[in-house]
Formats: sequence, C-alpha cells, structure tokens
Amino acid sequence: MNDLKQTNCAKILKRLSVFTVMFGASLIGFSQEPANDVTTPLHLLQANYPTPYGAQSIEDIVLTVDRVYDFLESETASKLIDSKTHTEITNYKKLDENTVFSPGAFRLTSYEWGVTYAGMLHLTEATGDEKYADYTNKRLQIFADIAPFYNKKMKVDKNYPSPIKQSLKPHALDDAGAVCAAMIKAKRAGLDADLRPLIDNFIDYISNKQFRLEDGTLARNRPQPNTLWLDDLFMSVPALAQMGKLTGDNKYFDDAVKQITQFSERMFNAENNLYMHGWVMAMEDHPQFHWARANGWAVMTLVELLDVLPESHAGYNTVLTQLQKHIKGLLKYQDGTGFWHQLIDKNETYLETSATAIYTYAMAKAINNGYIDKMAYSPAVLLAWNAVSTKVNEKGHVEGTCVGTGMGFDPAFYYYRPINIYAAHGYGPVLLAGAEVIKLLKSNTFEINDSSLQLKVNN
Repeated sequence: MNDLKQTNCAKILKRLSVFTVMFGASLIGFSQEPANDVTTPLHLLQANYPTPYGAQSIEDIVLTVDRVYDFLESETASKLIDSKTHTEITNYKKLDENTVFSPGAFRLTSYEWGVTYAGMLHLTEATGDEKYADYTNKRLQIFADIAPFYNKKMKVDKNYPSPIKQSLKPHALDDAGAVCAAMIKAKRAGLDADLRPLIDNFIDYISNKQFRLEDGTLARNRPQPNTLWLDDLFMSVPALAQMGKLTGDNKYFDDAVKQITQFSERMFNAENNLYMHGWVMAMEDHPQFHWARANGWAVMTLVELLDVLPESHAGYNTVLTQLQKHIKGLLKYQDGTGFWHQLIDKNETYLETSATAIYTYAMAKAINNGYIDKMAYSPAVLLAWNAVSTKVNEKGHVEGTCVGTGMGFDPAFYYYRPINIYAAHGYGPVLLAGAEVIKLLKSNTFEINDSSLQLKVNN
C-alpha cells in the first residue's frame, strides 16, 4: 500500500512539474517585449566580422610566426651538397662545380629571401628568441665562407657554376639590394662572418653599375627604355641606408634620399597619395596602376630609410612627410576585412596577402618609431595583422600571395595575376609584420571601448 501511494505521488508531482514549466513559459512569452531600441542596447549586439576583431595576444602572434618559421626551417636549404652524390659538404676546401645548396622550396639568394632574412632577425629583436636570427645567420655564414673560392674561380671562368652566383655577379637591383640590406643588419646585430666583401660588391653594383637616368635616378631598360619600377626603391634604398649606417658615410644617405625624391616626383599621385607601379620616359601619358605590393615596397623603403637616416640630414623631413602622406593614402583604401586589394583602388580585384603584411609592418614600425599618430592608426594596423594571420595555414604556408609580377599598362594584367603558396614574397613580410606588431603590443594597451578597438589612454 505504501509503495502504491509513493508511485501515485510521483506521478502527480511529475504532472505538476510539467504544468509549471509550460505555464511559466507561457507567462514569459506573454510578458516578453520585442527587441527594439528601447528594450535592448542594440549598439552592444555582436557584429559578424569576417576577420577576427580586436588585439591578438603576443602569444598568439608568436604561434603564427612559429608556424612560418617551422615551415621555412624545414623547406629551405641550410647546407651544401654534391649534386652528383647528394652527400653533404662540410669541408669547404672540397668545393667544386658540382656544389649546390641542398634541396628546398625557395632560393636563398633572391630578393624575397633578403626580406625573409631581415624578418627573422627582426623577430629575434622583438621576442628575444635566438632561433629566428640563427635561421638567417647560418645561411649567411655559408655565403661568407664560400664566396672567396667562387670569386677566385669566376675570375678565371665567369661561367663557373656557383650556388651564390647571383650574389657574386648581380645583373639587376633584384639581385643586390634586399640581400645586401639583410647582410648589413646581420652584421650590425653581431654575426661574426666575413660578409664585408659581399656587401661592398652589392653596394658597388647599386651605386656604380645599375643603369640610371641622366639625373641619377635608378632605372631599367625593360619593358621599355628608360623605365622606372617602383619596386626598385626597395631593391636599392634600404641597402644604401644600411651602408650609410654601417660606414657613417653620408654619400649613401644622400643617394637614398635622392631616389625617394626623384621617384616620388614622377610616380606619386598627390590626389590619392598612392604610387603608380611604372613610369616610362617616352610616354606622353602615364597610366596609373596602383599595384599593392609595389606600394608596399615603397612604404617599406620609407620606414627603413628613416630608421637609420640621421635626423640632422637635410632630407629627413622630406622623407618623413612622404611617409606620412603615403600611409594616409593607403589607410583610405583598407578593406573591411583588414586586407588591401591587388590594385589598391579597385575593390573588384582580389585581396592580397603580401602587400597587406608589408603595410602592417610599415605602419606598425611608423607608430613604434613615432612617425605617425598611434591613436589614429593602431586599430587599422591590428586589424591588418588579424587579416594576415588568417592566411597562415596549419602547415605554415602563407596563402593569398601574388606571384612575381612584371609591369603592365592594362588592368587585366594585374587583375588576374596568379596566387601561390610558394610565392616567396609573402613570407618575409609576415615575419616582419608579426615582429613589429609584437613591439606595438609590448608598448601599448588596447581595449574594446563601446564595441570598437581603441588605444587605452592612461589618464
């Protein structure tokens, strides 16, 4: 009898419970008012951002750059081998025409890798972790160790095979400037390798052998005679600037400032504060294609020069003003995703990673060095880094980078340039951007204030 009562009581309680829930829900539904501007703080609703919003932690940035580092450490050569036997060469007295770098995905002597070497050095400066600088130093050490042998051989036979022939016998600014600048940075950071003969050779090429216009502006004779490539600012000026810093000789600073001034007079559009990609002397009109990566090379050149140019130099304020104008122009065209487009002012062109990474680095460095207003520009820089970080996949590949690009005078050429994870132009800029954003976060605090990212000001 007691068991039956307990069972009936349990059934009654269960029914009461269900009734209570249903009745309560109906009351809530009856009393709930629709969300509107009076009942709900709509300004606090979460936005559906396509790119993560807010300031990343330094730890998250390190995780991103470490994926790139791990990929590059495993996929770029760090030793010499015999091309016939595939055995490693450790005794550099046994170098010969069969000596090559071990297999890898990227060329160690290219200008893109000059940027990568600099990026690794910069990461060590930002984080204190020596593994990044070691990446650069062990490869540049090989350059220094084998250069005397191949220089001697190539004096007798200019066609003698050499794994660093591009560096010993440069034929374009692409062969010289970026690697030279990285070598000087490595030397200034303490690398004890005999890089000076290579550095002097590069600077001699830039200063005395590269074709110039009559007024001394560095130029090429392709694709047309007397052509200026905006890219060539980066392929020359940072090396000249670093040489000025290394030697204390103002002639290198003077030439660097001259290049900035004379390129800008011909190629900078003062209405939109962007550079055209190419300028040809013979053209009556100069078509303006504002290619993103070339503008990246330009803005990166400006911050690299200012970083070492003495403030007492007559051209310092000219370069600083040019940087501020260019950054103002670039910021105007940043996409809501944080990226910039392949053609900066053409939103129907694709979003491009390498240029976005270069702008992130240059703007962050401009903030950190006090060239531009950190309150005004920091949020855009952090958004740009967030965008770039989404393009570093789990394998450490940098996605969304435009392949090597010549110069064109029609839109289709730029609109449809391929992208590829082995486009080397993306890797160094990502490392540089990560390093400079780490510095930015170490020196400043950011917060979400009234839903938007803001620099936190301590009153």
